[in-house]
Amino acid sequence: MNALKKVSKFVGRYMAFIVVAVAALAFFVPESFLWVGKDWNVVTRLVTVNNLLMVVMFGMGLTLKLEDFKVVFTRPKDVLVGCVAQFAVMPFLAFLLIKLFNLPPELAVGVMLVGTCPGGTSSNVMTFLAKGDVALSVGMTACSTVLAPFMTPALTYLYLRETVSVDAMSMFVSIVQVVVVPIALGFVVNKFFGKFTQAAVEVLPLVSVAAIVTIVGAVVSGNQAKLFANGLLILGVVILHNVLGYACGYGVGKLLGMSDPKCNALSIEVGMQNSGLATSLAGTVFPDLALATVPGALFSVWHNISGSIVANLMAAMAEKKAQKAEQAAVPAQEAATATA
Repeated sequence: MNALKKVSKFVGRYMAFIVVAVAALAFFVPESFLWVGKDWNVVTRLVTVNNLLMVVMFGMGLTLKLEDFKVVFTRPKDVLVGCVAQFAVMPFLAFLLIKLFNLPPELAVGVMLVGTCPGGTSSNVMTFLAKGDVALSVGMTACSTVLAPFMTPALTYLYLRETVSVDAMSMFVSIVQVVVVPIALGFVVNKFFGKFTQAAVEVLPLVSVAAIVTIVGAVVSGNQAKLFANGLLILGVVILHNVLGYACGYGVGKLLGMSDPKCNALSIEVGMQNSGLATSLAGTVFPDLALATVPGALFSVWHNISGSIVANLMAAMAEKKAQKAEQAAVPAQEAATATA
């Protein structure tokens, strides 16, 4: 069990590198992941993008407690600002990028789905690494995920109704099945079987990373030819979407006079999306638009890399400010001592 915990801690720490390596493998050797979802045997039939995402969401539910929602009631303004920014900034940025790059419908759908989905599952870890307000990050993720069945279909329809046919009800049902139900089950299990979940949570990163990299591998391998033809364009849009999300999230916090830890949490929470859900919705609700799954897959790879970089930069800035504050406090203390 200890060995498993060590492996779990290792993959959690180096998740970004593992995702990149798997994406590269899937791109250059697509046969390595073409088995996912195939009707070959019981295992391959069960291992689908939707099922894998449900595993990740169940794991997220296992980590949730009633206390995590306390921030919603004790600091409703902060959470409200975060949720409004989440569902206002990223969809609007997606719309601007779609227009700016004149994206075809199947790419436009994929980019917009990334924009309208809730906060990413790894944003809480990145906020912790960034010395941000983790309680706010957890509260925002929980709230945006609960709101997703309503907000994601509504916003997708609002922005894309003139581009493609959007089945909002089908999206609502898919999000409830793939996200809400697994999270609720995980929450219930954690509530009534706390000792079990305490042990399970320690190896959870291993399970979650395995599921996430398999999703990425499956989508990349299944769209290798289209990625080869359109990869640079999609990657450029994905990077801009993510980086602008970080900047706008941080900017909103600063404009409203929030502290640095809150701004860091807001930045990461807005910039990092549940791109696995975007990929799942693209495949289930828009099955005729094969390329729609690609932006979500690339976002999954990229935001784990950028999230780590941004978190490290924010942590370094926080440490510098703390050191300056300490240095400024020393002369003041010496002056006070001399006066006494």
